[in-house]
Amino acid sequence: MSYVYLLSIFFYLNSSLSFKNINKLAIPALIAGIAEPLLSITDTAIIGNIDEIATESLAAVGIVGAFISMLVWVFGQIRSAISSIISQYLGANKLEEVNSLPVQAIVIVIFGSLLILLISYPFSKEIFQFYNASGMVLDLCSTYFKIRIFGFPFSFFVFAIFGIFRGLQNTFYPMIIAIFGAVLNVLLDFILVYGIEDFIPAMNIEGAAYASLISQIIMAILALYFLYTKTSILLKVTFPMHEQIPNLLGMIGNLFIRTIALNTALYLATSYATSYGNEYIAAYTIGLNIWLLGAFMIDGYSSAGNILAGKYFGAKDYKSLVKLSKKLTKYGIITGFIMAFIGFVFYDFIGQIFTKDEIVLMRFYEVFWIVLLTQPISAITFIFDGIFKGMGKMKYLRNVLIFATLLAFIPSLLLFDFYNLKLVAIWIAFTCWILARGIPLIFKFNKTFISLVNS
Repeated sequence: MSYVYLLSIFFYLNSSLSFKNINKLAIPALIAGIAEPLLSITDTAIIGNIDEIATESLAAVGIVGAFISMLVWVFGQIRSAISSIISQYLGANKLEEVNSLPVQAIVIVIFGSLLILLISYPFSKEIFQFYNASGMVLDLCSTYFKIRIFGFPFSFFVFAIFGIFRGLQNTFYPMIIAIFGAVLNVLLDFILVYGIEDFIPAMNIEGAAYASLISQIIMAILALYFLYTKTSILLKVTFPMHEQIPNLLGMIGNLFIRTIALNTALYLATSYATSYGNEYIAAYTIGLNIWLLGAFMIDGYSSAGNILAGKYFGAKDYKSLVKLSKKLTKYGIITGFIMAFIGFVFYDFIGQIFTKDEIVLMRFYEVFWIVLLTQPISAITFIFDGIFKGMGKMKYLRNVLIFATLLAFIPSLLLFDFYNLKLVAIWIAFTCWILARGIPLIFKFNKTFISLVNS
């Protein structure tokens, strides 16, 4: 019997909702969760400080980053789907019955990612023309993307394995993998972007892309190693397909539709920012990466909600489920306010990390305060999002995000853009979008489970 299996049973029998025990899951998940945005934010900071065409390169990284985020979120949803099923089986004390599912799920996501690679690679310029990129920025987008796209299968493989570990109530090994990958990416960024005199030529934006690709490959190798050595998960494809595969595909399908709605908002924001000019898309890129970093930091508590909600829901322990939601909401709000406070204290310094272009910085500072004020709001929304994913309520999550995009984000963007507020319009729209996502989740959860506890 494997170490992780024993650890999972330990969590099942002995876990409590104390601050200490929640953070045993949340803090490693937080560190693991920032790996992907850290790859992008490192590229953004380093590319923004190269000697030549820094603004155009930064704009290209931002545009490609928006498209890559879309693909990552679409296929990365399998992590939540796998985690939900495994954690519910754990809660019902039937973990051995789901042993063949993970590898079958991994194969599905790898084939999907390879299909995306084959379709998108030949049409890179056409894709980014759709984002309003042109001229030198379009050429840089194509160059950067044609390298980074090869990292997709490795990233999705890692996400699937992270989902397995989360379902087993273990966030430690994903943390180790993420730390190693993030540190490696930073080192490779400095080496490949700026070069080493008389040894490695400066590769600029291509160097950033290669740094990300290499890091993703190494993370995939580490993930496979830990899955093989630390779990009892069956590492070969067996037939027939597991009975939960249709349920898994249904969850992924709902999350896929949900992610299309999510990325409709991101596409519109990126497209509008690009249409305003290179300085605007560069400033938007900085703001978006900081916002995403904050979101993924909150993801630690969201992941704890995902992991524990699945277990309690599977065990029909609704009292603990409600208690979990209250504690995570409190922790999330505190974390969000801390991040906002740090941002305001170092307001000017943070912008200068990413660029020295005075016009880009001016545009960034015009909206950075909105990015910071959304942090506590985003925290609550993401925590309840994680809880609903853990319970497998993907259909409701899908409907809420469609509603938020169509009835909150798009109308507010059109309205404030009409008044020529530009980047301010975009970030007001994001704020309305986050509120429209979070409020229905809180209402639905309280209506459903508090009544069950009180009955």
